[in-house]
Amino acid sequence: MSKHEISPVNAKSRSTPLEFTRNIGIAAHIDAGKTTTTERILFYTGVVHKMGEVHDGTAVTDWMEQERERGITITSAAISCSWTTKEGPFAGIGQRINIIDTPGHVDFTAEVERSLRVLDGAVAVFCGVAGVQPQSETVWRQMDKYNVPRIAFINKMDRTGADFFGAIDDIKEKLRGNAHPLFLNAGSGETFRGLVDLVKMRAYIYCQDSINGVQYDVVDIPADMVESAEKYREKLIEAVADFDENVANKYLEGEEISAEELQIGIRKATLSMRFIGVIPGSSFKNKGVQMLLDAVVDYLPSPLDLPPTRAFNDDGEEVGIPISDGGKVAALAFKLMTDPYVGKLIFCRVYAGQLKKGTTVYNPRTRQSERIGRLVTMKADAREDINVAYSGDICAVVGLRNVVTGDTLCDEDLDLILEPPTFPEPVISMSIEPKSKADQTKLSTGLQRLSEEDPTFVVTTNQETGQTIIAGMGELHLDIIRDRLFREFKVEADAGRPQIAYKETISSAAAGEGKFIRQTGGHGQYGHAVIKIEPAERGKGIEVINEIVGGVIPKEFIKPTQEGILEGANSGVIAGYPVIDFTARIVDGSYHEVDSSELAFKMAGIFGFKEAMRKANPILLEPIMKVDVSTPDEYQGDIVGDLNRRRGQIHGVESKHGLTMITAFVPLEMMFGYATDVRSLSKGRATYSMEPAHFEQVPASLLAKIVENSPNNNRR
Repeated sequence: MSKHEISPVNAKSRSTPLEFTRNIGIAAHIDAGKTTTTERILFYTGVVHKMGEVHDGTAVTDWMEQERERGITITSAAISCSWTTKEGPFAGIGQRINIIDTPGHVDFTAEVERSLRVLDGAVAVFCGVAGVQPQSETVWRQMDKYNVPRIAFINKMDRTGADFFGAIDDIKEKLRGNAHPLFLNAGSGETFRGLVDLVKMRAYIYCQDSINGVQYDVVDIPADMVESAEKYREKLIEAVADFDENVANKYLEGEEISAEELQIGIRKATLSMRFIGVIPGSSFKNKGVQMLLDAVVDYLPSPLDLPPTRAFNDDGEEVGIPISDGGKVAALAFKLMTDPYVGKLIFCRVYAGQLKKGTTVYNPRTRQSERIGRLVTMKADAREDINVAYSGDICAVVGLRNVVTGDTLCDEDLDLILEPPTFPEPVISMSIEPKSKADQTKLSTGLQRLSEEDPTFVVTTNQETGQTIIAGMGELHLDIIRDRLFREFKVEADAGRPQIAYKETISSAAAGEGKFIRQTGGHGQYGHAVIKIEPAERGKGIEVINEIVGGVIPKEFIKPTQEGILEGANSGVIAGYPVIDFTARIVDGSYHEVDSSELAFKMAGIFGFKEAMRKANPILLEPIMKVDVSTPDEYQGDIVGDLNRRRGQIHGVESKHGLTMITAFVPLEMMFGYATDVRSLSKGRATYSMEPAHFEQVPASLLAKIVENSPNNNRR
């Protein structure tokens, strides 16, 4: 694939230079302390003058009613602040930090996915007691997917059982991260009082009478920690030497390495994606957040530190777009939100050029231009009007109509498509019906707006029954959707029992012949195609290959035939579920000089695929969930037994600090109502999370029942 470069042009008219800008995300397992950490950052940077608390429903970034009621983050919130370090490479220079606080619950993984796509760096938050938890692994993989440099913050060091080095070992073993402490914790649990800086070799001890953590003393390292600090500083220098030649040379020569030289080396190591600096702290008890902010500035990238953004032209060639304020504008729409006051808000990350209020931008997907009515920066649910957004900025646009998540907004003569975020397929669905005819229009409007906002929320209509079907990532996801319909769109609606998003596939190769012949007087219809299909690896998707030679099917009828195959795959032959993971080849056919048409060959593609699939030993697949349960040791046996009864396969059992972590793979069908059952089995003391893992063949003993109950079954 050929690559081209668009040379950058610099501009000067911005309040904060690019090199002093940080776009970061706060990401972690649910309840690790992301939102509390964000609240402390906003307090110490002066954005708010009173710390909000998740448990009180006063957190700035948890602004939705549902978030405040449930104490969880549902939608990612963007907010900006400024921070000035007192020492180091950026000392005395005000840095603009754009923060996105992301959800931890797997049902809202799309929020994490699209946020990480547009961020330059991330803070991964871990619980000091639990270490790496299941959703920690998921967000870590998402960071790897989008090449996001990161630092780690080991939170809750004030909790009984907190183990800083245990959490670091977890990062090394479970996440394969090259993790090294930048600070040591002075005490843990109730005795946690501060941090020891391994770069500057001094300690920060928080004053006991400082309620909000603003006051701390900078002192010599406590005598009982000097040996440990020297040992871990030596290990840190040794690790950084692999990434910085100056540090390596001085280390080998036995010369003293200054704090600033070590900071520069750590920055290079972090930007390489092969090093993770780790910081201990307690956001709830207001300890360590200032040091975390210093590390964000010193070690995480500015937009200028990253390679050119990937984009593609009409020929599919990859093009590198360097970040610059000059030249042609290129921005990615990564999130949509319906605002009750201004209508549709389009969240954008500007990669090149300048987005200006009142100008027009071009959408390569729709081939249309639209005018920017207003530009705003977001502070959670508050807005601040601006006239221009520069490269590297995250902003929201008002006035664009035909834009969806992942669209590129650019100059018309640039016409490039920025690489969009990708999202998982929904795994659960249910029917939804308005309680009255008056609610019908409001329901349609609400569902359309919510599906525009959330790419993992899909709305369809069952052709057989006329029912409206909504699909999402889990029971909580669809519950929040129903709640938002009621509160935001004033819709009263009844929901059916949740349905599983089964899939169909094939287990052997076969061929099918599709003919569509109609004689109606005058011009008729004639399409004829021979299709061969064969199984593909699980997760590979669908591939349609044209192997026609000699023009037996003219070139203009190949694309309609391919479209017919894909349309046929929307509804399999077992129970009408979508067909996945196969390769289809168009190998033969015929045409009529007069009667052949695109429609006829599309129908031939559908018929040929259906016939081939019936011969190819089709099988039904069910979604399997990775379920992670954390329970006190005494309930382990009951919970393992319950998972086995749910057709679960136990994959791992690990004990840590009086808790047992159980990992199992369980069919989604068996997980409905599990939240209630696991609380009952453990007297409310166990917690669990689950995420889609893979698809497996439905057992023969259950096949007939599933087919009979399928809402897609057109044979009933």
